[in-house]
Amino acid sequence: MPYTCAPLGSLADMTRLSAKSLLLLFLLHFSLQSPWSHGLQPGEPEARKIYIVYLGERRHEDPELVTESHHDMLASVLGSKEDALSSIVYSYKHGFSGFAARMTESQARKIRGMPGVVSVRENQIRRVHTTRSWDFLGLDYKQPNGLLAKSSFGDGIIIGVLDSGITPESPSFSDAGYGPPPSKWKGICQAGPSFPASSCNRKLIGARWYADDLDDETRAQEVLSPRDSNGHGTHTSSTAGGNIVHDVSFMGLVAGTVRGGAPRARVAMYKVCWQSCSDAAQMKAMDDAIHDGVDVLSLSIGSAGENPAAMHVVAHGIPVVYSAGNEGPIAQTVENSSPWLLTVAATTIDRAFPVVVTLGNNETFVAQSFSSKDSGDDQFYEIQSYQDEECNYRHINETMKAGSIIFCFTSNFSSPPDYGSISYMVAMKGGRGTILPYYHDGVLLQETNIFKNAPWVPIDYEMSYKIYQYNISGIKHGKPMAKISATRTTIGSSVSAPKVAVFSSRGPSPSYPGILKPDIAAPGVSILAAAPKTPPFGKDILYHFDSGTSMACPHVAGAVAVLKSLHPEWSPAALKSAIMTTALTYDNNGFPIQADGKTSKLADPFDYGAGSINPNMAADPGLIYNISASEYLKFFKCMGTGGLGAHGNCSVGKSPYVVADLNLPSIAIPDLKVTSRQTVVRTVTNVGRQQNAVYRAFFHAPAGVKMAVEPSVLAFSRGRSVLSFRVTFEATRKVQGDYMFGSLAWHDGGSHWVRIPIAVRTVIEEFYSNIY
Repeated sequence: MPYTCAPLGSLADMTRLSAKSLLLLFLLHFSLQSPWSHGLQPGEPEARKIYIVYLGERRHEDPELVTESHHDMLASVLGSKEDALSSIVYSYKHGFSGFAARMTESQARKIRGMPGVVSVRENQIRRVHTTRSWDFLGLDYKQPNGLLAKSSFGDGIIIGVLDSGITPESPSFSDAGYGPPPSKWKGICQAGPSFPASSCNRKLIGARWYADDLDDETRAQEVLSPRDSNGHGTHTSSTAGGNIVHDVSFMGLVAGTVRGGAPRARVAMYKVCWQSCSDAAQMKAMDDAIHDGVDVLSLSIGSAGENPAAMHVVAHGIPVVYSAGNEGPIAQTVENSSPWLLTVAATTIDRAFPVVVTLGNNETFVAQSFSSKDSGDDQFYEIQSYQDEECNYRHINETMKAGSIIFCFTSNFSSPPDYGSISYMVAMKGGRGTILPYYHDGVLLQETNIFKNAPWVPIDYEMSYKIYQYNISGIKHGKPMAKISATRTTIGSSVSAPKVAVFSSRGPSPSYPGILKPDIAAPGVSILAAAPKTPPFGKDILYHFDSGTSMACPHVAGAVAVLKSLHPEWSPAALKSAIMTTALTYDNNGFPIQADGKTSKLADPFDYGAGSINPNMAADPGLIYNISASEYLKFFKCMGTGGLGAHGNCSVGKSPYVVADLNLPSIAIPDLKVTSRQTVVRTVTNVGRQQNAVYRAFFHAPAGVKMAVEPSVLAFSRGRSVLSFRVTFEATRKVQGDYMFGSLAWHDGGSHWVRIPIAVRTVIEEFYSNIY
């Protein structure tokens, strides 16, 4: 099945942030109305603007002392503590030190020259962009010397998408300004109902559909053409390679510009998904894709077993990007774990959609939801409450009253309410909103259940219990009431990101525990992209939100397209290595990335692989871990279908085959015996500009494991661009353990940190013999 929808981002108290947002809007309005904003005239006082003063690391552990130092610095320039207090807007006192304050340009210059000041810059009021994910990843399409510009926005690259079809009329696939398809393209535009051959153009250069394996009943229910009837394929295709489209919004939310990762790439759709996606159709589509001349394949599709077609696609120099699955946060749920695939986990971005729920006693709660501007009528409505087994579609449908807000309180964690059906029914029957508990159990939520006058709001157990208590007391004093505000949009460092999404499938791989999966993480929560013109939105809704590792996968495919345009000589393994070894493990505030689940925790390689994708750094990785197609073939013969299975080794020719020695940009040892050592070999190739580069090893050993790297220094030269090293692991404790995590990085003393993740589990052989 495609990995389509997912839960909203984690719930957070955004009340203060909303107040700050309002303050900023007020300041913006004031500055635009001020005559000073139109230029300083002779004799006029110097204009005051907001400047951001950055001071680097904190010099005090106590945040209040940090703020006090900001006041002192500002007072020394403005003349008094009172002026400093009235001038300061924000004090940055937790992750780093700095402040924002209103001051004149000359005052800003004085502060710029003070000791300890790293930088002073004027504050910028930036327009909110709808596909915030690409901005969050650093791919700014407006930068003349940025990565997108250097790669010609992916021009000349063909992204093949195996999915549910495509909506050719979408502005994301307009061919205005495009020349003929690349000469290497050999594909076709396969026509069918509601999809004439003219549906393809110079942007959407090809489309095929695969229905030969469908039964008669399914064929009778489907549109037998590349036409997308559910929106999944349209969404993923536009995320990977859609055009730059301005003035886009969803029901008034996040108005701005939408675009794909490689906006000038060409797109080819291979419709393999109907009510489901068969392996047979996928393999045929892959076969066609090799022939057609695609450069990258993106598949937001699940896989329960081995698909050898993908290995052949990679052997032909075509990277294959797959989604990891939506069964998180449970361990060992990751799919698509073959080593030649780039398997993608899903994360949040630095954007939140807070809504305020206000009870009749004026108690407020802040959750996240999509509520259109039209639904924020600022009126109280009666709460109609249901408890435990009453909270089901049938009972609510029979008993609800129009004009009320439906609220459920249930402690049944194993059988959560049917979110989508209940919220849709409430809207259709004249309800004013639905407040349902959501316990972060990995159940997928359909974010697009957004209705004009009946928003759906998921809340956590704490909020649910407080509303339940209010309802009990409210019944004694009159009808319990509530109102739901319209959604606001908050972006930037005030929203900690990325976080691994609760639904994102986790490792270790049950199929191949010796292969660390997933490989990488990318944005997959609340992604706005192209949609078909279908209900419940209506024909005027061309873009909508969706979540899932399905949405994360095309982000990586788009980034691969950009990198391949810049480095056409790189193999799929080299591209994968560049993406993994430059990934980020810290969020936008400098803290370790967290993973959402029952409770949040620090993320580890089984949550996000090597980390969060960083396309700009991946363009210049320094070193790469390359793998030839023949090595993948050895793995497939020993470990794949017909081989010895995931836990055994075998011989290829006269040499024993060891999975751990496959030259991946990661190391996974699922069975480090406490009585012996294990050594793995890795080989790196210098692809940096400096041929005579010297790299030194820096490593963090997994807990309970002794780790050594030999040699610890790699000296490259004009004639020595490929060097190997050994990593030895030895258990320091005789413990039957869980997986522990570490890392190894090679650093050249400059900008290159080539980092790989490590996962090791120690085992005691006699532990099992004593059991059995």
